[in-house]
Amino acid sequence: MPTLHDATGPELTAAQLHDILRLRVDVFVVEQKAAYPELDGRDLRPDTRHLWFSDASGVLSYLRVLADPGGVRRIGRVVTAPSARGRGLAAQLMDAALLTPGEYVLDAQTYVQGFYARYGFVPESAEYEDEDGIPHITMRRLPQ
Repeated sequence: MPTLHDATGPELTAAQLHDILRLRVDVFVVEQKAAYPELDGRDLRPDTRHLWFSDASGVLSYLRVLADPGGVRRIGRVVTAPSARGRGLAAQLMDAALLTPGEYVLDAQTYVQGFYARYGFVPESAEYEDEDGIPHITMRRLPQ
């Protein structure tokens, strides 16, 4: 049974951060062939919240919530290990993240736009391609 973790940047242990970064790199950089700077300096900030599921095999699914200007929360780096897909783990992480009231924004890969729409996110930009040519769309969820 996977364990849910919730920590701010300074609360992460070195081992936890390593395992989180490994999953993010394995999926975003290697699997999706998107060579981009994964380390953006925001993971260890005290206002960054990390949510993830793990089991004995490591991190299964992960997301982070950043503090953007104006009190907006930015959900990003939503990722699930190939071996854990189809189990609803990312949905459970979204449920946990959105328990904190407020306005949220995210940049979704367009093929998962419907997933975020289930949580009240609506498109606010035209589709665009990131630096690696992956189609994205900015979506926002107003306070509920």
